[in-house]
Amino acid sequence: MNVRPANPSDLDAVTGLFDAYRRFYRLPSDPARARKFIQDRLTREDSVIFLAEHDDQVLGFTQLYPSLSSLSTARVWVLNDLFVAPEGRRKGVGEALLARARWHAEETGAAYLELATEQSNVDAQRLYERLGWRKDDGHFHYSLSLRSPS
Repeated sequence: MNVRPANPSDLDAVTGLFDAYRRFYRLPSDPARARKFIQDRLTREDSVIFLAEHDDQVLGFTQLYPSLSSLSTARVWVLNDLFVAPEGRRKGVGEALLARARWHAEETGAAYLELATEQSNVDAQRLYERLGWRKDDGHFHYSLSLRSPS
């Protein structure tokens, strides 16, 4: 399996995975919206997207956003998206993507990586915990919705 940074020539492959990722979280399919969003990320370089490939088939992606921690006085990376296509599940794709994200964070001098997942996504939680991620029971996380996510 090869895990590598996405580039603009990967737009079609990432768009398909990103739209499937959004459907996984019960949002309606909207390939045009997914394409525009991913194209903007690749063009503006305001996120880092890694693709997992095997036998010329893209099986998954992860997307990281840079952030800063005032308390750590350091860069952090928010692992906002991780998705493995059904045909890539239980084959080490998610683990390979998480390893690549960790390597990227370490190479850029980040203090830590952070992510959030739905409470019902127990398969992902098992993977994260097996790889050393720890659930933060010490903080509440809040969000303020300013518009509909769909």
